[in-house]
Amino acid sequence: MNKRLVIKDRGWPWAKIFVFFFLSCVICPLSLFSQEVSQQVDKFTLEGFNKEGERSWEVTGDTADIFGNTIKISNVDANAFGDEQDVNIKARQGEVDKKSGNVRLTEDVVVTSEDGSQLRTNSLNWEKENNIVTTTDPAEITDKTIKATGVGLKAHPDVKTARLERNVKVEVDVENREQEKQQVVITCDGPMELDQVNNIATFKENVVAVRGNEILKADLVEVYFDPETKKIATIVCTDNVSVQRDENISYAEKAIYSAADQKVIFVGRPKLIMTTDEENDPFF
Repeated sequence: MNKRLVIKDRGWPWAKIFVFFFLSCVICPLSLFSQEVSQQVDKFTLEGFNKEGERSWEVTGDTADIFGNTIKISNVDANAFGDEQDVNIKARQGEVDKKSGNVRLTEDVVVTSEDGSQLRTNSLNWEKENNIVTTTDPAEITDKTIKATGVGLKAHPDVKTARLERNVKVEVDVENREQEKQQVVITCDGPMELDQVNNIATFKENVVAVRGNEILKADLVEVYFDPETKKIATIVCTDNVSVQRDENISYAEKAIYSAADQKVIFVGRPKLIMTTDEENDPFF
């Protein structure tokens, strides 16, 4: 039988939630929570409302095991209802620390935002106080226009802001002069910081961007996205910049690509080595 609770709260007070839950279900007296005794509850739903009376979260699971200060949940399905957009979190296993309220999720962790953005990884730590999620495992972020992978992650739960620590690879679609879609693959040693609020992605250390037979290299690359279409608007490359197309290579201290006119402007004593005709497209 699925058990449901309605709890008024101002955040994610997990200790109060589970104490109230198990008392109301008459599973065990409160004194057992301080003892090394394991208890299990099957098929449950927890709900919480903020001080304005609005539902702020909901958690369901197949089983909940209590042992000391730890609560383990199987087949976690949680929803957080935020001011900007809702977030759904699924995982095969979850572990809650009753004192801190922090949550650790493992096995097939998927975080899905209301706008369709997704975060996938094998383990995720949710820090209640700072409201951030972190992992040291490989992670993948996807939305309508971008796919980013890397090892190590720190992000807001709705993935509006995220940082991939190392071994970063990003795939994004652009259009050429004939309005044909082409894919650009950007890699870097890391970190890469994605800020969807301000529509910018920043790549650091040994950045390489490839589109077909065109290769751009730099130590720092900032990609600016159009707020409406979420497509690339401008790319700014800084430090040790080179752009290669076939046998043509351009060097500069800085390069700025504009998607509007599909041109690259080189800044700071540019050096051009050209061996092909001028009709070839510039990078991107």
